[in-house]
Amino acid sequence: MSETFREGEILGVVIKPLAKFNDQRGWLTELFRNDDWPEEFQPAMAYISSTLPGVTRGPHEHVDQADLFCFIGPSNFKLRVWDNRSDSPTFDMRQTIVVGQDNPAVVLIPKGVVHAYKNVGDLDGIVINCPNRLYRGTGRKEEIDEIRHEDDSETRFVMTD
Repeated sequence: MSETFREGEILGVVIKPLAKFNDQRGWLTELFRNDDWPEEFQPAMAYISSTLPGVTRGPHEHVDQADLFCFIGPSNFKLRVWDNRSDSPTFDMRQTIVVGQDNPAVVLIPKGVVHAYKNVGDLDGIVINCPNRLYRGTGRKEEIDEIRHEDDSETRFVMTD
């Protein structure tokens, strides 16, 4: 299946640079403040993951969940998002950014926006996610809110370039 995306910023995807405050002990950065985000995007949980160099996670999207990814290092990631919301003015747009060690950022990805990231550095990369929904709902009793495009060999959501 051929790619039919236009390049550009996607409505609702927010990329917020992170400020690192350094002192003699090391550094500190604020990942989340509830006065920075609308109530619908307030985190319900948080998790941290490590991604090996050269490894891609995704592409996938959520039906009802927004992700708030925190990319701070120690590696860099190529993050790509595709607007798959047919009612969005930026439908069929694709946006790519490098985030992490060299460009620390928090990225809000609304529901219906397909997303993937690849560790493009030489070190294991750490990503923190603060989604606005609990994984599998209260008590982990619901179906997973995820459409896994990475499992579709004919997907048009690709990270090959």
